[in-house]
Amino acid sequence: MLHFFRKRKPSDEARKRLEYQMCLAKEAGADDILDISKCELSELPYGAFATCKVLQKKVLIAHTNCLTHVVPKSCSLLNLITVKVLDLHDNQLTSLPVDIGQLTSLQVLNVERNLLKTLPDSIGDLVQLQTLNVKANKLKELPSTVGNLRSLRTLDISENLVRELPPALAHARTLETLTLDASLMIYPPDAICGAGTEAIQRFLCAELGMEYSSPSQYLLPVLERDGGETSVDGVSRIACQYANNEAEWQNKFLDYEKRKEQKTQEKLEFERWLDSEQREQVQLIHQSQTQKGEILQSMKKEQVRLEEGLTRHQQRLGEERLRLLDQVKRMEKGVSGRIQKLLEENQRQKQSSAILKSLENDRIRMEQLMAITQEEAEQLRRREVASAMQQMLAETYKNKLLQVAYESRRQDLVNQTCSSLAEMDQKFQQILAWQQLDQNKAISQILQESEMQKAAFEALQMKRDLMHCQIRNQIKLIERELLQLTQLELKRQQLDTEALQEAIVEQRRALSYLLQQLLKEKKQREEELQEILRELEAKSETKQENYWLIQYQRLLDQKPLSLRLQEEGLEQQLVKLLADLSADHYVPIFAHHRISLEMLSNMVPSELAKIGVAESGLQHSIIRRAREILAVAETIPELLKPTEEPVPTAPAASPEPSDAEGPSAPPLVQQHCECVVCMEQEAQVVFLSCGHVCCCQTCSEALHICPLCRKDIVQRIRLFHSG
Repeated sequence: MLHFFRKRKPSDEARKRLEYQMCLAKEAGADDILDISKCELSELPYGAFATCKVLQKKVLIAHTNCLTHVVPKSCSLLNLITVKVLDLHDNQLTSLPVDIGQLTSLQVLNVERNLLKTLPDSIGDLVQLQTLNVKANKLKELPSTVGNLRSLRTLDISENLVRELPPALAHARTLETLTLDASLMIYPPDAICGAGTEAIQRFLCAELGMEYSSPSQYLLPVLERDGGETSVDGVSRIACQYANNEAEWQNKFLDYEKRKEQKTQEKLEFERWLDSEQREQVQLIHQSQTQKGEILQSMKKEQVRLEEGLTRHQQRLGEERLRLLDQVKRMEKGVSGRIQKLLEENQRQKQSSAILKSLENDRIRMEQLMAITQEEAEQLRRREVASAMQQMLAETYKNKLLQVAYESRRQDLVNQTCSSLAEMDQKFQQILAWQQLDQNKAISQILQESEMQKAAFEALQMKRDLMHCQIRNQIKLIERELLQLTQLELKRQQLDTEALQEAIVEQRRALSYLLQQLLKEKKQREEELQEILRELEAKSETKQENYWLIQYQRLLDQKPLSLRLQEEGLEQQLVKLLADLSADHYVPIFAHHRISLEMLSNMVPSELAKIGVAESGLQHSIIRRAREILAVAETIPELLKPTEEPVPTAPAASPEPSDAEGPSAPPLVQQHCECVVCMEQEAQVVFLSCGHVCCCQTCSEALHICPLCRKDIVQRIRLFHSG
């Protein structure tokens, strides 16, 4: 339930006190203090701002009131530009003005026992602030701008909700006293907070990589800059004179005289003791000098020996470092060359993808135009085998029945028994019907497993798809390159060659981007194959039960008959040449143009470019290898004779494409890279988008950032071949 309170008016006594203090501040010869405390004010009056501006007041005391905000709407904070001491403790302030940094002359700010939840960032602009008291508020944190308070000497944040100090507080080099609740602190730990201000500042400086210096080295310039009466000590002296009466100062002076006399007696006693100690010290110094000479001689000999050993050790380290740097440079050149070739191969694959897509589109159009005919169903190899099996079983069973009938008749003749021919025929028909029923059931069971046939067709389609195989091979190459780069980067970090890391970072970024593009292309290709499968499945609803068997057989022989005949007509040496150069995807092009080894040896690279071989390096390699094969064949003619191969009785599924069918990159020396977390397993996971290969499968599941570069992990990819 909400409670609404009417704004309470100040009492007559408080109003009279306010009027008296305002008049006292305006009198001639008045000091620089304006005291409007204990006046039951809900906001600072306009007259207070005007008085401070006109009379250049340096001390404004407004504690023990009911203030909820410092500056009313009709006033400007710049009226307090000359104020050096601002005391607002024991009020109800919930926030300070966001532009409090305009009070550039402010040296003391006391807001103890208020309701402050935050401090404005502009508080860091108070370059002359020396005392900041925010005790007993509701602060949860300090702004990082407190580090800009170059003159801060005293800071009290006790009895608040602050659990962590900003590291920027280490920049406040003049801080002498820091008061806080040490037992509740988290950062720095409570043990350090309980050790005092110096321990806290040393901890924060260590966190920022700074060297700690005593505040006394920075206080003298601050006090000299403020100059005499304008320093915080001078302002505090005015406030103390105003707050304390003359009797207290007199008592303190008497106590000071007594202590001074006592110190004089102690000083005389200390001088007598010091005289005796000095005589003993002279004797000890004489003895220590003789020992010192002996120790120095032994130390000189030991130092000479150590310097000689250190020189030899440094020479060995220098030679080892040069050797490792040379090895790293060679590895870097090799990786750079492989990356460049991989990028060129990717460009080549993009250029040749048009031919592959056109062939794939032709195949899809041919499959859509071709219908499943009754003739194909009758020629289905599986049904023929089943029918042959059925016929063979029937003939075997008939022979068996004849044998049984013969034996039965012979036994009947031997035993001279008569049996009814009708009964024998009935038994014969019953046995034949049972056998026929079992045969039909077995054949139908084999032919009706459409789900298994569909799964086999889907697996063969994914396996035989050329574009999908090329994308997989490129992904394997990029993963191996990322593994090589990670190993090289780890070795460079061990050698502390930070200046050479930029090249590796750029190469890893390029490979990571290329890997992400290939993964997208792989997913897109799988979706296209699934769409083709769904279209075929929609057609199968209106066809016979052998639909998937027919599609499986078609996929085994998916190339057009004319193209297969042309490819079979190619010379085996030419096909092997293209396979060795990882260019077997150009076999259809060579078959279409009916190019032989002899024609190829007489061609030039520009002619190969016209028929579709775009890579210049591959053009020269093909022509050079063709000429070498022909040169050898002149001495050994048997090499050009076609080899006879047995014709298979049934089409066999093509094996999984090997790694050689991918881009023509140089062979990589696969090295083992251990996991940087457990240091036991091999690195098996690629982190994207940074591209590091540094963790095993088990450790990578619990990570959210890369342990090498500290970047967020967007995606994890398991290596095709780990190790």
